[in-house]
Amino acid sequence: MKKMSWLFCIWMICAVTACSKNSKTSNDNTAPPENPPGSEEVVYDETGCLYKSYKNLVMAGYQGWFAAQGDASERGWYHYQNGSCGGFLPGCSAVDFWPDMSEYVKKYKSPFQFPGGTDAYLYSPYDEESVDLHFKWMKDYGIDGVFMQRFVGEIKSSNVKGKRHFNKVLENALKAAEKYQRAICIMYDLSGCTSEDVAYLEEDWNELQTLFSLFDNKKHPTYVRHNGKPLLSIWGVGFNDNRKYTIANVDQLVTKLKGKGNKVSVMLGVPYYWRSLKNDTENSAQLHALIKRSDIIMPWAVGRYDNNNYSNVAGVELAADIQWCNTNKVDYVPLVFPGFSWGNLKNDPASYNSIPRLKGDFLWKQIAGARLSGAPSLYVAMFDEIDEGTAIYKCARESELPLHADKRFVGIEDDLSSDYYLWLTGQAGRWFHGEGGYSATKPVR
Repeated sequence: MKKMSWLFCIWMICAVTACSKNSKTSNDNTAPPENPPGSEEVVYDETGCLYKSYKNLVMAGYQGWFAAQGDASERGWYHYQNGSCGGFLPGCSAVDFWPDMSEYVKKYKSPFQFPGGTDAYLYSPYDEESVDLHFKWMKDYGIDGVFMQRFVGEIKSSNVKGKRHFNKVLENALKAAEKYQRAICIMYDLSGCTSEDVAYLEEDWNELQTLFSLFDNKKHPTYVRHNGKPLLSIWGVGFNDNRKYTIANVDQLVTKLKGKGNKVSVMLGVPYYWRSLKNDTENSAQLHALIKRSDIIMPWAVGRYDNNNYSNVAGVELAADIQWCNTNKVDYVPLVFPGFSWGNLKNDPASYNSIPRLKGDFLWKQIAGARLSGAPSLYVAMFDEIDEGTAIYKCARESELPLHADKRFVGIEDDLSSDYYLWLTGQAGRWFHGEGGYSATKPVR
């Protein structure tokens, strides 16, 4: 009897701790193998997974591409600097917004100063402490999590420092996601890719499994699943802006990633006018065929409308997009963004605040439009994108900005707090989680 009890306990322990991607012997009495002999379908154990679907989630994109002079990445002021005007110094930068640095543990003195002569500091996501703070904000304000961007041009083996940087930022993020129980998912950005680069994505994806064991439920219980599989996002298919790769290249990649056993679910980032194949979209039926093989699509809405014409543009596209997806059994995630500004990145003063934030009115109009049209979840562009002024994290206000010679920085509106867009996005999260009391009227803080 004692022997039987002992064996039963061992069996129970194994069954409870079983995680995906662990091979089982033929006499193991725990969960069946994920891909048993003769099976066409991978079956993942989702025991302990906190996010088994993207539905009802509000997640943001996380660039993580900044570096600071003096951090361990050895990349200088990467992505803060602007090569077209000489680097990172007063009168030349790539960023329009300036982070609110009051809560960061590690800070790096920048070449900029405030009007009173004090030095202005910046952070680096290469530092674990800084990424930890960002994920703490997500939890504090009720944002479900983020898609970690991996720019394929940055992570090729030939770009040693780039690959090391994005792997370190991902390592930081995975730790913080588990700590704060925030959803996390990989998103590859194909911008600037060749067809060979698109094929390389599979190699990098396989490397990540070796490095981080992303599908291990115990190590990473917050990695997003969808339709019973780990989710992987690929952004940038179907655009008609003369890219050096094709829809067919992405189709081949998706076939490999899903594989014979349908190894992952795939979310595609597509042009805004993907359904009608017009404007920003390549006029190819291949795109629709690829979308139908995918699990989720996320149309890129940044720059496609502003507060004045949102209703005319999205009013036509949004509901019809959702209906198409419902008919073709593809999930749909609309994108919202707080505003847009890239005057410094483009060295063009006319591009400061080109799509004004309007104290959150513009962002909430999109949130309400998506929710009232029946969208079950949301993608927010972006958490930390200060190059193009779409960041929702804490940024300095208009009266708190460093000097910038003949240029300027753009700030959060003075009568708002630096965390306002985090808070407003968190209100969207509550609405998409099913809480009542929300409408097209922006909530009052």
